[in-house]
Amino acid sequence: MHTIKDRLQGIALGAVVGDALGMPLEFFPPRPLHDLETEMVAGPLPAGSFTDDTEMALALAESLLARTPLDGADLAQRFVSWYNAGPPDIGIHTSHVLGLIANGTSWQTAAEIVQKGHPESASNGSLMRCWPVSVACWNDPERLLETARLQCAITHPHPECLQACLFFNTLLRLLVNRQEDQPADAALREAITQSADLVELDEEMRLLVELAPVRTREALPNSGWVRHTLESALWAVLTTRTFEEALVQAVNLGNDADTTGSVAGALAGALYGVKAIPGRWLQALHGEYPIKSGKVWKAADLLHMAERLSGKA
Repeated sequence: MHTIKDRLQGIALGAVVGDALGMPLEFFPPRPLHDLETEMVAGPLPAGSFTDDTEMALALAESLLARTPLDGADLAQRFVSWYNAGPPDIGIHTSHVLGLIANGTSWQTAAEIVQKGHPESASNGSLMRCWPVSVACWNDPERLLETARLQCAITHPHPECLQACLFFNTLLRLLVNRQEDQPADAALREAITQSADLVELDEEMRLLVELAPVRTREALPNSGWVRHTLESALWAVLTTRTFEEALVQAVNLGNDADTTGSVAGALAGALYGVKAIPGRWLQALHGEYPIKSGKVWKAADLLHMAERLSGKA
């Protein structure tokens, strides 16, 4: 039986596990099906390390714990503190926005300047970090939408980024609150349909979501475009039947493997619960946040954070 607590913890641990599992596969081509990576291995960082996806999510979680409702200025400053510490990995779009804020530009103006300079930019930087919203607002649909919208707008005001964050957090909320006796596959498909309706996805995004389970592995670019990340993560969870299988399929798509792994991990965690996450992955999981602070997070710390965050609902 999956309790609500089990599912909320599954979102948090699942997202971070997916990030760390995908870290060594980022920027590489898809792995062949006969040689899939199934373990935490070293890459740019030591094996089991989480990346900027989780670091920014933890900054969001801290802001949610400090301010209710979420305060844009507080969150922007936490992102800038992380940026100023010199993280080893940061998205180009996010870096441009945070650089302007660090030099004194308001977050609203900074996001607008960068978006106007690159109007087609719809990267996945706000989607990758947004899962704490669903943990904090799991029983408050209105606050969930308001919070998801604000955290996205800090750096990624593009309409596709906003739609993706609203859809994803709504989907996680519905999975957390689903009926216990509903089969996982049916629950996921029903929640996807309901989420698309609730956030009023536009025609293109709705089609992407609907077609995700019938896409072939070879047709998934899995780039840093938010549409590709959402599509790949949905495909990975919709076409598998366990947490482990979903994550292995997600990260072995390569390219932006850590972000797709994180999004798929949060989704699979909400669907299967924290107890479904392989213990060997949890044992290897770790990361430093704040950067260069010496504070090392492990699975137990993330569980505690999720419990505190879910209590804010």
